[in-house]
Formats: sequence, C-alpha cells, structure tokens
Amino acid sequence: QVRLVESGGGSVQAGGSLRLSCAASGYLYIGRCIAWFRQAPGKEREGVAAIYTGSMSTLYADSVKDRFTISQNNANNMVYLQMNSLKPGDTAMYYCSARLGPCATLRLYDYNYWGQGTQVTVSS
Repeated sequence: QVRLVESGGGSVQAGGSLRLSCAASGYLYIGRCIAWFRQAPGKEREGVAAIYTGSMSTLYADSVKDRFTISQNNANNMVYLQMNSLKPGDTAMYYCSARLGPCATLRLYDYNYWGQGTQVTVSS
C-alpha cells in the first residue's frame, strides 16, 4: 500500500516556526527522494525541499533557503520540514511526495507518490 502521511500543519504568526512530518511506508522511504511541495490557492504546486534517504543529500527552493530545513529519521521512516521565520507568503497546503532515486529536481512531474497534505497558515 502506498502511503505518505503528513502532519504538523497549523496556524502561526509571521516570524514563527512549524515542523511538518511525513511518515512514509517502508518501500517508499528506502532509496527514495522524499520531498515537500506546497500549493497556495490559485497557484501552481511548487517544490520546497527534498532529501535523498540514501545519502541525506538535500535540495532547496531559493525561496526557503536559510529558513527551512529538511531532515530524516531512518529509524522510523520519517522526513521532517522545519520551517522558521515563516512569512504570510508561506501559507499553503504542504504535500509530502516521493520518487525513486536521488533528488535531481523539485519539478512536480518528477514525483510519483503523494500524500493528502497538511495546511499551513501564516498570519501577519
């Protein structure tokens, strides 16, 4: 069964922090690129950050560099997105996704598996 389950979304004020979690089924975790995407109302889904579980190499969108950190916990097949210095522009539904192999891109169509999403709302 394909499963990516997100949690940790919520509402915060600008400047605040949130940590999102993604629980991945075993075969979706090992040797996979696990990424976070986000989609704001009326906008296209965009890649935020990705981590390759094989080497822990990471990839970030320019808009979140130095504010967001993606990490993994191999003991429980979890991937996290620590979001600091949040801005109203970070408001979106955040999705966990997976693809086979290294994280070469943050392009939407390079990812095959998706979770249901968790809402993040940042107020000014």
